[in-house]
Amino acid sequence: MRRVAITGAGTVNALGLSVAETFDAFREGRSGITALDFRDVERLSIRIGGQIHNWDAEAHFSRQQIVLYDRFTQFTLLAARQAVEQSGLDFRGGAGTDCGVVLGTAAGGVNTWDDNYRTVYEEGKNRVHPFVVPKLMNNAAASHVGMEYGLRGPSFTVATACASSNHAMGLAFQMVRSGMAPVMITGGSEAMLCFGGIKAWEGLRVMSGDACRPFSANRNGMVQGEGAAVFVFEEMAQAQARGAEILAEVVGFAMTSDASDIVMPSVEGAARAIGGALKDARLSPGQIGYINAHGTGTAANDKTECAAVVQAFGADADRLMMSSTKSMHGHLIGGTGAVELLACILALREGVIAPTVGYQAPDPDCALDIVPNVAREAKVDAVLSNAFAFGGLNAVLALRKV
Repeated sequence: MRRVAITGAGTVNALGLSVAETFDAFREGRSGITALDFRDVERLSIRIGGQIHNWDAEAHFSRQQIVLYDRFTQFTLLAARQAVEQSGLDFRGGAGTDCGVVLGTAAGGVNTWDDNYRTVYEEGKNRVHPFVVPKLMNNAAASHVGMEYGLRGPSFTVATACASSNHAMGLAFQMVRSGMAPVMITGGSEAMLCFGGIKAWEGLRVMSGDACRPFSANRNGMVQGEGAAVFVFEEMAQAQARGAEILAEVVGFAMTSDASDIVMPSVEGAARAIGGALKDARLSPGQIGYINAHGTGTAANDKTECAAVVQAFGADADRLMMSSTKSMHGHLIGGTGAVELLACILALREGVIAPTVGYQAPDPDCALDIVPNVAREAKVDAVLSNAFAFGGLNAVLALRKV
């Protein structure tokens, strides 16, 4: 089987409009969670989130393109441009024929849904724009990335709630490793911060109205974010032959299903996914230095995840570092695993462990080293990134330093 390198990364999120800006925020332990600002926000009980403020679509796209690009597609395309530029790949002249795109999103064009529901139900209009469907469909971002670079290999979108990006990146990894494609553009995006998007989540009563405090005893819920992160996964031999900078190596992936409850997580299911990723990567628990946790800040998720890590790692759990960067950029739902993979790359390349900010009080059910509030310098050679979704769908990635 082929080895898989990450040769490019790009992002747009509440912490910054680039990987460099996001890394700076991780180092500083700076939160991007602020007051939400959009139409009818005063009708919501939840009014905070990891929102990208002052987003100027016209600075990046033509007006003709914006007609086709929902906010989640815009974020994806900008992140993809950064990733491809960093990779140094040139897909012109048919070079993208066997390359593809696999992206994750849970909800796709929610802003387009929201706008057009207003048009029909609130304003009473009987017609909508003819491009509403291609703008809101979940695969829009993947299709537009493929069209921008002429990628004619396997291209599709994965929608598995909060595990969407990890599932997408795991499948991309398997495709490159198996030889199906030499290069895959992968990651995920979400743009659910609008009235309809937040109103739906309010009904679940899992949202915090003041802060995201993963693993803290006084945590009171998740906080949503928006944005995208996109990566270039490339066959290692090809990347080395052309002298590409290699950000990290993807070495393992596993996915499991709890098959038990639509919203309550399972210790056993999460632990099996963690153990499966270690097995696939041929890594022992003692070789993992850091885990980027799913860490939503809800009572059930955080407690379950810590128990799963203890079950999968045994005695090695006590020396692990684990943090949740959702405390800074918010929970991007289908796009969250992609942004969180950046923290894994930062740990491997620069020896900086992004912190869990907002931590205030220890919880005996979360008695692991969750790197509270302040980033830490530490040498790590291998890391995991966890994603555990509603529906009991679990996806864990393993990366190694090169």
